[in-house]
Amino acid sequence: MMRITFGVLMTLLLAYVNPVKAQDAAVAKELAYRKVVFDRSAKIVKGLNLSDSTQALAVTNVVAKQYQDLNDIYVIRDSRKQAIKAETAGNKEAADAQLKKLEEETAVKIDKLHPQYLERLSKAGLNAQQIDAIKNGMTYNVLNVTMNAYNKMLPNLTDAQRTQILAWLTEARERAMDAESSQKKHAWFGKYKGRVNNYLAAAGIDMKKEEAAWLAREKEAKSNMQ
Repeated sequence: MMRITFGVLMTLLLAYVNPVKAQDAAVAKELAYRKVVFDRSAKIVKGLNLSDSTQALAVTNVVAKQYQDLNDIYVIRDSRKQAIKAETAGNKEAADAQLKKLEEETAVKIDKLHPQYLERLSKAGLNAQQIDAIKNGMTYNVLNVTMNAYNKMLPNLTDAQRTQILAWLTEARERAMDAESSQKKHAWFGKYKGRVNNYLAAAGIDMKKEEAAWLAREKEAKSNMQ
């Protein structure tokens, strides 16, 4: 009869226990992430002041699912990115080509998910104004903050200029909604603000001068309030 020594027994136990622990850790991490995105979504939906608690929960679940779906896309991308770098070690040209293709494939997935998400919000009973509020919640209300800043800084903007600025900031918000981090959400707005500033500069507006004048007005207004 084969005798199993203590050392062999411990090895066998560890071989079983370690994968179980790893699996439990992965499950715990996933549950923690789901709680984070649900709580974040609930906070956004709370701003809508929906009177129907059932609808509020349904909308919260839709928003949370969007965060989860986006995360799944980015996790797969990052995993594949690591694999590509390992597979093409020492071949920069091949790595760049495959990474570029990966980013394009990821963009296609996100572009497909975006309208599906907006449709789910609509089916949950939200109107256009409420959906805009969800978008603002997902992007830290940067659109409104930035638009208000431009209006205060440049009170003499024409209606056409305000319309164009708002259109670009709205486009930035659509992009930022799908970004994977707060930093990248802000980066989208930064990109479009650069476009806005170039547009205004082309119209003869000195942005540095106007910003300095605006800050001076804000400082004076605060002093008068004290």
